[in-house]
This record gives sequence, structure tokens and C-alpha cells, in this order.
Amino acid sequence: MLEIKGFSKVYGEGKKAADNINLTIESGDIYGFIGHNGAGKSTTIRAIVGVLDFTEGEILIDGHSVKKEPLECKKVTAYIPDNPDLYENLTGIQYLNFIADVFEIGEAQREEAIRKYADLFEITDSLGDLIGSYSHGMKQKLAIISALIHDPKLIVMDEPFVGLDPKAAFTLKQIMHEMCAKGTAIFFSTHVLDVAEKLCNKVAIIRQGKIIDNGTMEELVGKKSLEEVFMEVQNEK
Repeated sequence: MLEIKGFSKVYGEGKKAADNINLTIESGDIYGFIGHNGAGKSTTIRAIVGVLDFTEGEILIDGHSVKKEPLECKKVTAYIPDNPDLYENLTGIQYLNFIADVFEIGEAQREEAIRKYADLFEITDSLGDLIGSYSHGMKQKLAIISALIHDPKLIVMDEPFVGLDPKAAFTLKQIMHEMCAKGTAIFFSTHVLDVAEKLCNKVAIIRQGKIIDNGTMEELVGKKSLEEVFMEVQNEK
């Protein structure tokens, strides 16, 4: 579903924020992407969803090139950033309908999806309020709902659990499992290693722009914890 081939990103000062990254995320995967701040996680994620341009390598979503066929890629992709930048002068329901219009979702389908996810995240009663009045956690919930209503084939998330209360975090994990069970692929970054270990079937560890280890959770962890593996590879020269 998502193929990253030889992807590199060089910024103006010559520093490689991402260096020859190669990853394959298949349908049904919950794929964790872990590393320290500044390791290259957000750079990679922003390139995948078309927010950040790049010159080296190729990124394919459902067989389509992010660079050459951006609209085809975005039709099947949902992106949840770490700090949602929403239209604060719209109400929650206006924003969700706007996103539904962008993806050309029919009235019945959008109503069913909005009702389902708004109830699950317990923000139904706040959908008539301006987004500018929402807390960070509520904005995060709205961003998640907006990403789910077009039933994407690929979900890309940057630190999705930041700002969520425990119940909302649990709800999101359940939704991730349900979507992957029907073939959706999920690729997300997180600092919460316990969450990644319990939730993901595959994981990649990035350090200074390079993938230093990746594979199934069983292959990487074995009899250790993900935290132990992460600290070991981070400390290697």
C-alpha cells in the first residue's frame, strides 16, 4: 500500500533529514515509526502525504507516485498531523462537511460516519461550536474524525495519541485495529514505546535520518521489550 524507495531529504544547509529510507507498509499493517526528536520521522511523514517536496527517491501509495500523481494518492490517504491546524472560524460540523465535500462523500455516508465517530469520541454535543473554542484534545479528535470519514486505504499519523485523554486513546486504538482488519494500512510515529509494542505488527527505528532497524515486532523484540531494543540501537556507534 505504501512503498518508500531510496527517499532522502536534504535541507538548505546540506543536512540530510532523511537518508536513503526504504520501507514497505502493506495492507492490514499497523506500522510504528519511532525515533528521537529530530531523527527524521516528521520529515518522512510530511513527504509521504505530499506536504514536503523531495528530490531523491520515490514514494508510492497504492501504486501511484506521490510526486507524479498526487491527487490519486490523496484520494486514498488520510493524514493526521501532530498539531492539527483547523479552520477555527468554522463549527465542528461545518468542518467535517467541508472535508466530506472535498472527498465527494454522499450525504448518507457522511452522516453515518460523522455520527459514528463523533459518538465514539464523545464530541457530538460540541459539533455546533466554533473550532476556535475547542481544547487541543477536542481539535485532535475532530482531526481524527475528518481523516476517517472517507474510509481511507492508508492512514498516516504523526504522534496521534498526543493530547488525547485515556478513553479517546483507547477508542483510537480500537478503530485502528478495526480498519486494519478490513485492509487499511496505518503508518504512524510515536514516542510512546509501550503503545507501539502492544499495537503494531511492524516497526521501524530511525536515527539521524537513517533506518537502523525494521521488521516485524517479533523479529525486532524477541524476548526483550521494544524500549530495550530502542535504547540498544540508539546507543550503537
